[in-house]
Amino acid sequence: MQGPGAHRRESERGQASVELLGTLPVALLVALVSWQLVLAGQATWLAGNAARVAARAKAVGGDPKGAARSALPSYLRRDLEVAGTRGDDRVEVRVHVPLLLRRWGSPFKIGASAAMESQRP
Repeated sequence: MQGPGAHRRESERGQASVELLGTLPVALLVALVSWQLVLAGQATWLAGNAARVAARAKAVGGDPKGAARSALPSYLRRDLEVAGTRGDDRVEVRVHVPLLLRRWGSPFKIGASAAMESQRP
């Protein structure tokens, strides 16, 4: 003979599976958003490095756009913008933030700037 508690345990059978299925989409969404933030952070860091390389090239009389381009991975070179005026030592580099699905174009751009005194005689 079964006691009154046995019936209740049987009715809760599979409850953990249902709860897992309910939280799985939320966990997946959190993981995807976190990875997108990592990609945005990496793009920011790489844009800053490219701006420093471009400023260094400009300071010695080189090509800032070519230098910035060489400092970036291929997926960030596509829509690269390098800006700097002749009289100013500052160079600004802007790149698109990469998306998880590379097929989609990113509407967001991120930039960094750097300056270095001219080393030309």
